[in-house]
Amino acid sequence: MRESRRGPLKSAVPSNVVSPVRRCSRTACGRPAVATLTYVYADSTAVLGPLATYAEPHCYDLCAEHSERLTAPRGWEVVRLSDGSAPAHPSGDDLEALANAVREAARPQERAAEAGGKGGPGRGGDPMEVGRRGHLRVLRSPEN
Repeated sequence: MRESRRGPLKSAVPSNVVSPVRRCSRTACGRPAVATLTYVYADSTAVLGPLATYAEPHCYDLCAEHSERLTAPRGWEVVRLSDGSAPAHPSGDDLEALANAVREAARPQERAAEAGGKGGPGRGGDPMEVGRRGHLRVLRSPEN
């Protein structure tokens, strides 16, 4: 390092100015970017997806707040791509599939209990209990 009248010369930019975290491209917003916005001008479409691996010159990185509030010009469509890491809310089909899986898991135990000729319908003595697997219980429906 060279010495000057003011003291040692510092090379490069101070470390507190350059951040390894990409920031929101919106003016005066310093929040970390979570999504990348790009435009497909031929289709009049704005595409908002997960944060791109690399910063591209014609893409805009947006923070969570600005990505949620994004609107497109009149006549344009906004396509929002999910990254898959967000927890999905279970749908009715998911819950029905789970219930069917539990019923299916109980069937072999039910057949084994009937073939063994045991006195009670369930292991625990509960007349409504058909089978047990770990901490799950399969109950007979009230109509039967």
